[in-house]
Amino acid sequence: MTSTLIDSLRGGLIVSAQAYPGEPLRHPETMAQVAEAAAAGGAVAIRCQGLSDIAAIKGRVSVPVIGLWKEGDEGVYITPTLRHARCCLAAGCDIVAIDATRRPRPDGLTYAETVAALHADGAVVMADCGSFDDAAMAHEAGTDILSTTLSGYTGEREKTDGPDVELLTQMIEAFPQTPVICEGRIHTPDQARQVMEAGAWAVVVGTAITHPTSITRWFDAAVRQANTR
Repeated sequence: MTSTLIDSLRGGLIVSAQAYPGEPLRHPETMAQVAEAAAAGGAVAIRCQGLSDIAAIKGRVSVPVIGLWKEGDEGVYITPTLRHARCCLAAGCDIVAIDATRRPRPDGLTYAETVAALHADGAVVMADCGSFDDAAMAHEAGTDILSTTLSGYTGEREKTDGPDVELLTQMIEAFPQTPVICEGRIHTPDQARQVMEAGAWAVVVGTAITHPTSITRWFDAAVRQANTR
């Protein structure tokens, strides 16, 4: 069952449909509609945040749902505790994404203890890593999927202008038997193609597809720059 689920992601586009407090699209039904539209466009899975969004999206799409729960905005905040992860699973996600950095976790459990408990529950776990050492730790813990999600956000690696292809390549070469997904700052189809050609199991694209405020800012900046010439 686990291998079939993970195999269904291989070679595909995962769309991250997320909006945060205070944003115009912040509503579970809106995010469910965004997710449904992404699935209609070919997404092989949807990554989403928050229990209400997970539940709403799971009811609208037939593709796997990767769930997480962000609490706070610094330190370990992506599904930071075992309780958060179990709540995501109870909300209906097929795969739970958790912070896989080597920083202290709020509940005092180690990353390995968290993964062991989730595996005992029958869960499939995706590790959001910020560095190669994070990925090595997650791999040692038996995590099902590794991801570059937090590269450039934990202080261990420079924040690249686009996806961190170097880290992706290091992870793929070191852990050839474990699926490695590329996530983070993939803003164009060419960048998505680049990481797939580098060997990524799948690619996650969020902002460039599902965040109109950011997309509008990109275009607005380009227009304003042209107007100053």
